[in-house]
Amino acid sequence: MLSMVWRWLPQRSSVSGEARVAAVLVWLLVLILMLGLGLPLLFIFAKAVQDGDGGFVGLRNLLQVLDSPGLMRACSNSLQLGVTVTALVVPLAFVFAWALLRSRLWGRGLWRQIGLSPLLAPSLMPAISLVYLFGNQGLLKGWLHGGNIYGFWGVVLGELFYTFPHALLIIMTALSAADGRLYEAGRVLGASPLRQFFTITLPGVRYGLVSAALVVLTLVLTDFGVPKVVGGDFNVLAVEAFKQVVGQQNFPRGAVVGLLLLLPAILSCMVERRMARRQQAALTARAQPFSPAASCWRDGVALLLLLAISLLLLSLLGVGVAASFIRYWPYQMDLTLLHYQFDMVDGGGWAAYVNSLQLASATALLGSVLVFVGAYVCEKLPGAALGRGVLRFLAMLPMAVPGLVLGLGYVFFFNHPANPLQGWYGSLGLMVLCCVAHFYTTAHLTAATALKQLDGEFEAVAASLKVPFWVTLWRVSLPVCLPALVDVARFLFVSAMTTLSALIFIMTPEHSLAAVSIITMDDAGDTAAAAAMASLVVLSSAGVSLLLSLLERLLGQRSQRWRRPG
Repeated sequence: MLSMVWRWLPQRSSVSGEARVAAVLVWLLVLILMLGLGLPLLFIFAKAVQDGDGGFVGLRNLLQVLDSPGLMRACSNSLQLGVTVTALVVPLAFVFAWALLRSRLWGRGLWRQIGLSPLLAPSLMPAISLVYLFGNQGLLKGWLHGGNIYGFWGVVLGELFYTFPHALLIIMTALSAADGRLYEAGRVLGASPLRQFFTITLPGVRYGLVSAALVVLTLVLTDFGVPKVVGGDFNVLAVEAFKQVVGQQNFPRGAVVGLLLLLPAILSCMVERRMARRQQAALTARAQPFSPAASCWRDGVALLLLLAISLLLLSLLGVGVAASFIRYWPYQMDLTLLHYQFDMVDGGGWAAYVNSLQLASATALLGSVLVFVGAYVCEKLPGAALGRGVLRFLAMLPMAVPGLVLGLGYVFFFNHPANPLQGWYGSLGLMVLCCVAHFYTTAHLTAATALKQLDGEFEAVAASLKVPFWVTLWRVSLPVCLPALVDVARFLFVSAMTTLSALIFIMTPEHSLAAVSIITMDDAGDTAAAAAMASLVVLSSAGVSLLLSLLERLLGQRSQRWRRPG
């Protein structure tokens, strides 16, 4: 492939060896993303218009799905669930972010970590905790009307925990971009704090609120873990796609369901882009940072809000961890490590946990390199305009592709009999590629933002001195962007460790994963063992995140000295 690209390049003498290397690098990255993202998605579209034997049937599969009462009920349930969770979680995340950023409370870093703690857990963790609290043998089952957590409201509660940190991150970013001069002008004009809230704060975070709502809606519609554990008879499209592909081997219908799941994500991206064009800059060059004035009443309310929401988050996280050490909930509450003997239950045992560690480590290492080089190519290298344009498009595409849909595409593409890469199906390497492709957009935007802070004069001076771009990349760009690169590695590790939807289709028994084994153990009735595995995932994610934070600080002391005043 590389030799073909090299021959394709112009052979004029003006094309230097460095330009050839840059062009080859661009098209190599395009090839990797096409393999990990573009071609699997194309195969979903192709499979949706074929029958079981590969013959073209047009829209017949879609019409059959639309004519299926069960699938349409699942579609209606998914929309009802998505709208309900979005309507609940966005106000809660806004309240938490407001209490965190618009008060003078001590310990902001601690409150922030509590708010983001659900990111460390797989989506199955809150579902298992809800079973222990409100299930048939739950401690608080009498609190629920009808005494049953299985169904619509059980899924809603689990999704609230799962999607809360995603909305919180977006809204905190929006609230932090506040111009203090506007609030000072409001106070001078006699506007009350409530009036300032409705005339300055809310309009300023409008774009962030809509973006958070769209992200939450997409996450809920495509989540597989929570509905699988506590959904009961409440069927949703994500679970239906799994049943069609894995249970019934009905690939054409599974492809159609995957396309239905893809539509909300595409619509969300279109709405977000439209709003982004209308959004004005919140901070200008003359802006002043906002600093909240002293107010005991406001800080007291903020503390109560933070305590209430944090208690709910820590309760769902803590119950699952505590239950993994209890012999027989809720009858024998003595502590034991019996549930951590995974070789005695289904799900892959300790090998599944080790596989997840290997997967997450490889994703963090290889993904960080791929993402940083891809961002550098897009932002800093001249030439290969067509290739860089394609690369930018592919880098943004995963934002509109749910993990469940991407996993379906991997089934159809890599498991196709005519695909020479079929032998790669089910391997750890393919799962690494899937994880990198799935989480590529967020990582790419992080690296690109860091690179945009570097003046283009670095590359211009290097070119005038005949210094190759890879030397500039290694000696200048990489050291300066090390904090952002560590953030990318941390994000990729935690995401790969906790993800489920994309890998549920391409995992094999030989390469079982911790997140998938949680479902297997829960289905077999070994809920305590499932809680133990989920607890290991949480502790591993937290431990690695802490180590990477320490590494970031250590590297920052050496490579970021230029940022300190002389």
